[in-house]
Amino acid sequence: MHADLIEAAHHLRQAQLNGQPCAPVRELIAQAQAAQPHTSLADLAYQVQHYNNLAAIDAGRRPVGHKIGLTSRAVQQQLGVDQPDFGQLFADMARGDDQPIAWSDTCQPKVEAEVALVLEHDLNHERHTVADLIRATAFALPAIEIVGSRIAQWDIRLSDTIADNASSGLFVLGSQPVALEKLDLVRCGMSLTRAGEPVSVGAGAACLGNPLNAALWLADTLARLGTPLRAGDILLTGALGPMVAVQPGDRFTAHIQGLGSVSAAFASAQ
Repeated sequence: MHADLIEAAHHLRQAQLNGQPCAPVRELIAQAQAAQPHTSLADLAYQVQHYNNLAAIDAGRRPVGHKIGLTSRAVQQQLGVDQPDFGQLFADMARGDDQPIAWSDTCQPKVEAEVALVLEHDLNHERHTVADLIRATAFALPAIEIVGSRIAQWDIRLSDTIADNASSGLFVLGSQPVALEKLDLVRCGMSLTRAGEPVSVGAGAACLGNPLNAALWLADTLARLGTPLRAGDILLTGALGPMVAVQPGDRFTAHIQGLGSVSAAFASAQ
């Protein structure tokens, strides 16, 4: 891997380890592209992400699925892209429903409500259908993704967020699984509250028109990359409404029609 990409990976990994956000890494990725102009910035950024994910696995962290980002058309337009991105989920990123989350475990956190899918079967075709995805899904859960950025002040462009594991942080899953046939994932309304007050609203249609569309994109993308989705994987399919910045001591509850609710409670900073 190009030296500038290794340096970008190092900056992001150090920011994660010491809790101090770093400067954007997009210039380092752009410098690497100058040496290989036929490779896109996004592909080079995924090389950075993959490099750090392999280091995490070598350190004993267990992969448990993926998150999908940039599923909002407005955010895509803001970053000048026409498709989502993805990042790796690890077991140590999971937090319990309504259990206190240490502030030191977050990095410039923001929250968003999502539909999570848990797979029962592999998805290893080159191109999948909605039927393939439905058949492979064991159940859905309400989820709160606690996104984070190792880039100071969230000063990100596309290559920054991809390299930074799609700005992943932590996630909280609900505990009452629901079969897909019992859900209307397009029209399901979502309300995210903080201390009982609404702070974000949306619906399934906000996630690429249907959270299943986002999951299909991920399944096809990972299959083409030779790392297909596997039985047991958790998929965070993307935000159903605007994300909200978090302050120490906040408690958020996401209500998703047909799926129930899930809460993320943040401890006060220490």
